[in-house]
Amino acid sequence: MLFQTKFIAALLVAGALAAPTLAEARGGWRANHPARAHINHRIAKQHVRITHQVRQGDMARTEARSLRRDLHSVRMQERAYAQANANNGHLNRAQIRDLNRQLNQTSQAIRN
Repeated sequence: MLFQTKFIAALLVAGALAAPTLAEARGGWRANHPARAHINHRIAKQHVRITHQVRQGDMARTEARSLRRDLHSVRMQERAYAQANANNGHLNRAQIRDLNRQLNQTSQAIRN
């Protein structure tokens, strides 16, 4: 009985690994695109700035948590834009402008 359970679990894992991902099924959206790289780089830099402010004692952990939540929201929005069927992994100008606007607001909330 235990052997059968392990065997079935192994088959399920193997099947999941062999199946194409949702992104591939949609037409293979590109994970690496210059606009996406720029947005993700800005998000990473802001995470570093937040961490630095907390370590210096210039920002409360609750404020940092809120800002990180905002950055996570921007990251999820970026992924949603990129995974849209018509985009094929690209971001159009309006989407880039929207994401940069959100990141500018977060950046202003982070003290220098």
